[in-house]
Amino acid sequence: MTNTVSEAAAYEFTTLTAIPGVLEYNGARIQLLDLPGIVEGASQGRGRGRQVVAVAKTADVIVMMLDATKSLEQKKLLEIELDAVGIRLNKQKPDVVFKKKTGGGITINATVKLTKIDEKSIRTILQGYKIHNCDLMIREDITVDEFIDVLLGTRKYIPCLYVYNKVDSISLEEVDRLAHLEHSVVISCEMGLNLDFLMDMIWEYLNMVKIYTKKRGVHPDLTDPVCLRKGASIEAVCNSIHRSLVPNFKYALVWGKSSRFAPHAQKVSLNHVVQDEDVVCIFTK
Repeated sequence: MTNTVSEAAAYEFTTLTAIPGVLEYNGARIQLLDLPGIVEGASQGRGRGRQVVAVAKTADVIVMMLDATKSLEQKKLLEIELDAVGIRLNKQKPDVVFKKKTGGGITINATVKLTKIDEKSIRTILQGYKIHNCDLMIREDITVDEFIDVLLGTRKYIPCLYVYNKVDSISLEEVDRLAHLEHSVVISCEMGLNLDFLMDMIWEYLNMVKIYTKKRGVHPDLTDPVCLRKGASIEAVCNSIHRSLVPNFKYALVWGKSSRFAPHAQKVSLNHVVQDEDVVCIFTK
């Protein structure tokens, strides 16, 4: 997928160090890191596990390679090890506002009914972490573990794709079962099966958009897009091109999904939110 050679063999743990590669996807360049396998006890440092998970914490998406010929215990083992080091897979950060203060005691406000934790448990946990003065605003029905994650503030919430390899070695019924599991993709590296779909899913889980730029009177450059997070504005597009564009910004023309007059252009300001494959022409003072 990346034209980078990573050692592979018929036995496990052939990758001994992080091997970088670049994945080309519709003009966008995505960096992939092939990390050594994680063994049981990796969160405690076994098998250089701490170095591996330290790299995983910096990722935008984790692609977990699994052997389709083996049981789902391998998946559970990896999830447990990553969870132990504070990586929460396919979970959203709890909608809780936690703010320490110097005095005034503990103030707890909840906009929803709490069924998994009560105020007494919250105060007990806060005392356990020696927090005696804080403001809490809870906007969702959280669990005890999620509340502790909020207090620690070091948890990473990362989307994860479970990729089952070697599907050419199992039955069609088993392939169908694995393919219908949540956040899962089935492939065969040896036979090159379903790799295009895997690339599509990686891009989807990255939660990014491709924006094409256009000069006045010239066709847009569709070979070198600007890649931004979903929800990015014209201001983010300008900053990704050059920092001098925002102070001198006059207006922009946008063609594509975010244009109110699609397929025609719309004249927009810095606050306009762009969508995937929009074409942007920026005008300065």
